[in-house]
Amino acid sequence: MIINKLNKKAFILVSLIIIYIAISVVYSKLSFFQNEIVSSEKVAGNFEITNINNIIFNKAQEIIDKVVYDNTVGKIVWDGLTMSELTDKLNRVLNSTLAGTGSIFAEHSLELGMDPYLAVAIVLQETGCQWNCSYLVNACNNVGGQKGSPSCNGGSYKAYNTLEEGIIGFLDNLYYNYYAYGLTTAVAMNSKYAESTAWSYNVNAYIEKIKAA
Repeated sequence: MIINKLNKKAFILVSLIIIYIAISVVYSKLSFFQNEIVSSEKVAGNFEITNINNIIFNKAQEIIDKVVYDNTVGKIVWDGLTMSELTDKLNRVLNSTLAGTGSIFAEHSLELGMDPYLAVAIVLQETGCQWNCSYLVNACNNVGGQKGSPSCNGGSYKAYNTLEEGIIGFLDNLYYNYYAYGLTTAVAMNSKYAESTAWSYNVNAYIEKIKAA
């Protein structure tokens, strides 16, 4: 959890740096545009200062709007998609109990530097939530078959208090126990994650379904 908080603080710091750079870009472009107007005024000789200010203000607003959009709503985050588009794509394959949770998978996967398609594909393989979620999901909010305590109804599988907690727990487990060790594909994870050698084939098949969704 401490590492997660540090990751989030780093993410916020990077965001602030991006905003600072964006503002610098706005000022540089605004200065260039103002010089253009002043030069035009000298040639035409009929610009009033109020008209110049209005034009500068409108141009500045256009630049600011574009910079903000390109770095927030319109920012490409994965596979040519914005965060909103990625979330919608994931939501199209997450059903039953996991319906509408695409944003959690998208945001936390990217915060950790993981492939969100792979993460969701593993969940679909483990839970069946493309159609109807398993007992483990419905009873204990366990979306990836993680084992541990507290126990899910006395068994070896772990129980989570909320569905969001279960999703975050799954993603953290995937990152710290697989990604951090260089296991970044279904094939590389197979022998550690599941006994069946068909597991990676099935996960990759789900990845293709997600991409096509």
